[in-house]
Amino acid sequence: MSAAPLTIGLFSKGRLKEQAEAWLADCGLALETEGGERGYVASIQALPEARVLLLSSADIAVGLDSGELHMGVCGEDLLREREAVDAHVLLLRALGFGHADLVVAAPASWIDVDTMADLEEVAAAFVARTGRRMRVATKYMSQTRAFFADHGVVDYRIVESSGATEGAPSAGQAELIVDITTTGATLAANGLKVLEDGLILESQAQLCASLAADWTPAQLAVATRLIDVVEARARALGAALVSWPPEQAEAADAATESFLALGASRRAQGLLAPAGDLFAVAAALARAGVGPVSIVRPDFAFEPRSATAARLSDRLKLDDHAAGD
Repeated sequence: MSAAPLTIGLFSKGRLKEQAEAWLADCGLALETEGGERGYVASIQALPEARVLLLSSADIAVGLDSGELHMGVCGEDLLREREAVDAHVLLLRALGFGHADLVVAAPASWIDVDTMADLEEVAAAFVARTGRRMRVATKYMSQTRAFFADHGVVDYRIVESSGATEGAPSAGQAELIVDITTTGATLAANGLKVLEDGLILESQAQLCASLAADWTPAQLAVATRLIDVVEARARALGAALVSWPPEQAEAADAATESFLALGASRRAQGLLAPAGDLFAVAAALARAGVGPVSIVRPDFAFEPRSATAARLSDRLKLDDHAAGD
């Protein structure tokens, strides 16, 4: 009997699906969908031990939280809405796409309401005047309650939104909203403004691992390979390899020692340095009389051990060395 695969959840449609597939392809992990474009199961040729399920964003969050998925790519906003997410899901890496802010928005006509403190005063006055609490329309009930409690706002009630949340105030269904926005244009078009301190969460797509799933050492080994590749690609995109003649290694090492504390690392061929420090490294080598110096952009830059993979292994209480056997 073949070993159970590592199960990964990815977006099934839309812009997020395109971005996730482009990210994987850039890492050399191209996705192959079974059953054509409309299929909901896929594979990664470079990781044959993994099985990819194409799901809605909400289903990925549920699957990670419940343990039905081992890993997945999911928006942090949906994960944070799961109240026990920190106990069940480990965020491994922010992926740089799917950016959106979860915010508190009020009618732009409320000229005296710009902060959560203003909102607290207005909420109390609203109860005194109308005998009922202000309504807040949202799909993000857990995060709304926590954020309002942190700011001392208690005179409100949540109206669960099932449609376009930004239209709730104009439709008379709520006085305020808590919702996701990317540019703020849709909020403005609906006569709403974001409160100055009303940012609840800066969300983006995250590579995640479920702590509630049943893991085997073999599955952890596959996850570690995936993490290693993803991190090596990200490391390479933000750095370059600076090399010099082998006979000048001693002088070069001395000249570049200070850059190790800034994120550079030694390589057999020279120094892997952050992109922003390359000219400074070259200048330091020139002052030491080291040259000629070459700078090359690698496709991948692997480290002997991934701190992220070790963190996952520690949380799972599995031996990552045994996993690789």
